Amino acid sequence: MFIKKFIDKKPFLISGPCSAESEVQILETAKAISPITDVFRAGIWKPRTRPDSFQGVGEKGLKWLIRVQKELKLKVCTEVATPYHVEACLNAGIDMLWIGARTTVNPFYIEEIGQALKGVDIPIFIKNPTHPDLNLWLGSFERLNKFGITNMAAIHRGFFSYTKSTYRNDPQWEKIIQLRKENQNIPILCDPSHIAGNTAYIEDICQLAMDLDLNGLMIETHFSPKNALSDKQQQISPENLYCIIKNLILRKSNPTNKENIKKLESYRKVIDAHDEKILEMLKLRKDVVEEIARFKEKNQITIFQLSRWFEILKTRRYNAKQINLDEEMISEIFETIHKN
Repeated sequence: MFIKKFIDKKPFLISGPCSAESEVQILETAKAISPITDVFRAGIWKPRTRPDSFQGVGEKGLKWLIRVQKELKLKVCTEVATPYHVEACLNAGIDMLWIGARTTVNPFYIEEIGQALKGVDIPIFIKNPTHPDLNLWLGSFERLNKFGITNMAAIHRGFFSYTKSTYRNDPQWEKIIQLRKENQNIPILCDPSHIAGNTAYIEDICQLAMDLDLNGLMIETHFSPKNALSDKQQQISPENLYCIIKNLILRKSNPTNKENIKKLESYRKVIDAHDEKILEMLKLRKDVVEEIARFKEKNQITIFQLSRWFEILKTRRYNAKQINLDEEMISEIFETIHKN
């Protein structure tokens, strides 16, 4: 898969309101953030869960985006979900497009969008699917690539979770690491607004994204968040956007100082030694599990005892808490061990 690297700065910033609501709202927000943002975003077609929710202003919003483009000399971007959306955006002269999480989940939608984009290689941002299916996400890039699209980037907006969480969507940062492992050429931006679902957490998520060496950020920004027609709880003001970007700490991917390199290597050797011990213990545990399996088979005992499993989770979580380890992390580790 061939991908051009069209993002040449860090952090590459896309910002603007969740939804285009009026021409005044679009222009006022764009004017406020034009000195800081690289691309102005606004959704004009909104795929809402409930039909009575605000579903966007539709095609008339394209004219407002083009005003921003021409008057403020800003690149503009909006979400597309159908070939009709793509054609309308291309005819209007929109600079960049993004594909939302609800669209990424369906290969048929991606195929149709690819057909509509054939012969037009403008930047396309692809959000992760709602559920943590890495192959589905990668497949979207591969499908568009077949139609000659090479200017592509990923947007990490977190994943739907059935469990109660601080965040609106589960970040599952490990998926980003896996994506980088599969294809290092795909630029990755973070969408802290959809991960957080609450403005209180956006700055911390932005910093973590930079610490994980992501290429940029897509932050929902509204000139009057409290009056927003959609997702008002996760949209920040232009003033807050400036503060967040100003406060970001951009660290180096690797140390250049020889003394720091040596110190880092010494830490890594300690971690390697601990990891070897963990692997040895897992092997010993596996051997005992296999003995138990043979014992149960011989004595016609069911393989899985629910009460024992609950006991394991309870005690491991308690032990983790006693030594200041994250209980949820330990639960996930033992659930993975138990499945295998």
